Amino acid sequence: MGSNPTPRTSNKPPASSSWAIEHGFWLKKEGYKPSTIERRVRILRTLTKHADLADPEAIKNAIARIEWSEGTKELACDAYTLLAQTKGIQFSRPRYRRIEKLPFIPLEAEIDSLVSGTGPKTATVLQLLKETAARIGEAWMLRWTDIDLENRVVTFTPEKASRPRQFKLSAKLTAMITALPKKNVKVFGNGDLEKFRRNYEKQRRQLARKLSNPRLQQITMHTFRHWKATYEYNKTKDILHVMRFLGHKSIQNTLRYTQLVDWQADAYYVCKSAKTANEASELIEAGFDYVTEVDGVKLFRKRK
Repeated sequence: MGSNPTPRTSNKPPASSSWAIEHGFWLKKEGYKPSTIERRVRILRTLTKHADLADPEAIKNAIARIEWSEGTKELACDAYTLLAQTKGIQFSRPRYRRIEKLPFIPLEAEIDSLVSGTGPKTATVLQLLKETAARIGEAWMLRWTDIDLENRVVTFTPEKASRPRQFKLSAKLTAMITALPKKNVKVFGNGDLEKFRRNYEKQRRQLARKLSNPRLQQITMHTFRHWKATYEYNKTKDILHVMRFLGHKSIQNTLRYTQLVDWQADAYYVCKSAKTANEASELIEAGFDYVTEVDGVKLFRKRK
């Protein structure tokens, strides 16, 4: 009695702790892509572990301290800047700029090892990315009505305001798609894309160890798009063809995707022969290029 009680400290999280999720719903309402929403919410939730989202200076210090790349720090600034605007918070944006790097371009044999070494669903997605250079979001949203299995044609609804595209599928890929269960409207089901991505990374890590090839760890699902763009340019030497293939509206975007790799200087090829039109057709669908004909036998080759 008569003594002053010790003040109680509150263990309540700051009011801003729910802002990341609320911002995610706001981004969805504003029409942002699911992949963009997921990435920004993840970044904001990481920041809440280090600082109060209502304190812009604390957020700036947190971004500086967290061991992120310059590119991720730039994305963090993008995410927080927009959040701050919606909350009426003044934020003096720090100067982070991502460092431009050439994308990693794997060998086709390395891509094929991932396709052959993963589970049926993952392998089908990877083969689709290899043949069409689709973005993973475009592939993940495919519906059965987007694929004409009889004529082996797939139609993609574009992301990022690019152009819609239609591709002829190989017999191999058509068979892989046909074997998938048809329990959902979507070809690859209604599962979470990020969960699928993590599962792919786990399978990739296991294959890299099994094959003693650490380069496989660098092959993200977006790497398939860079590989196909470079492959198509090398094959056709037509940058406008590559631009249309990728669905780009600006050739500047295409140039960032396409590396001028001199694959013709690579002397390592797989060679196959065909005596009939059907055999030749199968080789072309498998990615082989016609070279010449000797004694009535057509010769084809494909870079390893």
